[in-house]
Amino acid sequence: MGHTGSRWALATMYADGDGVVKNDFEAFKIYSEIASQGVEPGSNDTGFFVNALMALAGYYYRGIPQSPVHPDLAQARQLYFQAASAFGDAEAQFRLAKMLLAGEGGEVNVKQAKKWLNHARREGHPGAMAVFGNVIFQEGQTVRGLAYMTAALDSCSTTDREWLQPLQEQAFSLVTEDERRKALVLSANIRKGAD
Repeated sequence: MGHTGSRWALATMYADGDGVVKNDFEAFKIYSEIASQGVEPGSNDTGFFVNALMALAGYYYRGIPQSPVHPDLAQARQLYFQAASAFGDAEAQFRLAKMLLAGEGGEVNVKQAKKWLNHARREGHPGAMAVFGNVIFQEGQTVRGLAYMTAALDSCSTTDREWLQPLQEQAFSLVTEDERRKALVLSANIRKGAD
């Protein structure tokens, strides 16, 4: 009957292999149909649409083996940009920023990456907070950068801890004891939302 939520659920079942044989290409086709419809921000279907954009971006980023969907970093970057800018999705902002930092799908743009990381970290995205902290740490804002990485480490998931902890520990090892103390105080303020 064309119900967006039901189609999204079916695509997700194919993507996860939940109750059906896992089939990323079938999921890709359904997500593509949802994305091609478009949606007005704030409508009832907004969440399904944004999730479809994010899934498609991931497929374009990685490609789908044994299918016509090959990695297309420019397309992935464009889809992340759409979800980040039009819908304010923090995960899209984070992934777009990482692509901008790495020059994936286009030119390196540190200034734009910092903008998107800042948006996502303000929405409480620990990964964005950590990467933002690392970028400004590398730029010479050692105390502030370390504080963001430490605050992110204190609020991240177990999965994120695997990549975030070594990043924070490396920065921690490069600063003076005085800078560490200042960063820990600032980190506590950041966690309280007083940054």
